[in-house]
Amino acid sequence: DKPSSYEGAVTEHLRMSGIYWSLTALSLLVSPEQVDNLMNLTSIPKEPSNDDESTNKKASIVDFVFECYDEKSGGFGGNKYQDGHILYTLSAIQILALADSLSDPRLVSKTAEIVDFIQSLQQTDGSFAGDEWGEVDTRFTYCALSALSLLRKLEFGQDGDTNGSVVDVNKAAEYIASCQNFDGGFGCHPGAESHAGQIFCCVGALSIAKRLDLLKDSDLLCWWLSERQCDSGGLNGRPEKQADVCYSWWILSSLCILGRVNWIREDKLADFILKCQDDDDGGIADRPGDMADVFHTFFGIAGLSLIGFLSKIQNDESTDAYRMIDPIYALPTDVCQNLGLEAQIALPKKASNPDKRLKGYDVYEEK
Repeated sequence: DKPSSYEGAVTEHLRMSGIYWSLTALSLLVSPEQVDNLMNLTSIPKEPSNDDESTNKKASIVDFVFECYDEKSGGFGGNKYQDGHILYTLSAIQILALADSLSDPRLVSKTAEIVDFIQSLQQTDGSFAGDEWGEVDTRFTYCALSALSLLRKLEFGQDGDTNGSVVDVNKAAEYIASCQNFDGGFGCHPGAESHAGQIFCCVGALSIAKRLDLLKDSDLLCWWLSERQCDSGGLNGRPEKQADVCYSWWILSSLCILGRVNWIREDKLADFILKCQDDDDGGIADRPGDMADVFHTFFGIAGLSLIGFLSKIQNDESTDAYRMIDPIYALPTDVCQNLGLEAQIALPKKASNPDKRLKGYDVYEEK
């Protein structure tokens, strides 16, 4: 993992996202105080030294995040001294949200530049590029809207009007809608193959934009998602592919936003995720027998959270030992509720009340 090692070199650009995956996974299992103590999220521990203690401090994770800010672009990079990109800008803001540091003076002083960076990435058709080099992908629309929402820069009027927002939210939503395919799914741009990861980004973006009404056929979309469950109980991202733990998040989150988690066999999925654990070293792999990594560990825990598995195994039924994850913002629900984040969920016809983790969000009642 050292910068001079092969592993350090090939994962250098993923450091910001890797921190987000680690922190959020741990945040679903233990209290915020324990996260801080275990990960040095905001605290700055001092190592034993004969020198003056004040000169021997280890930077906290929050400090590291600000060291990855790119003054030239106005966004955050995946590591120190790297160009700003919308993917890592969202991860940085999510980390600061986890650390309850969105009011940190270092962020407040840079918020205008961050907003300008995101604003500059919106294209004339409503889509978003990832950085100055112009690659367009529906992932980037989700990242842009999620980041702006966390920064409280998406403004909704009483009638849902977003004219006061810093980007054209409706045009962004209309671009997302243009990416929906005949099978109900979404790709990375209009006409691209449907993919479960892209579907989360598109459904999540429409949720944050409060434009779930633009979905052409929610039943068809959710049918496509539920068809991703394999004989093993796991979920794949596209037809004829192997099951992979990460799709436990991408698919379940979309189904949760659209009120149809029960369209898959939750017990079979939980069994699959648990079989992907590394009994010796901990962590969760993409599938049974493979090497565990932090990416799949996060998405495996998040999937177990979305189907309520974690709450079933807690020892003390009088308290919520495990925090729940929000399917829209991919953060613990208490963080989203404390921030007063806004979004929209769908309520299918003849459906009961939505998941309790979604309380407070606007409800779009399907016709």
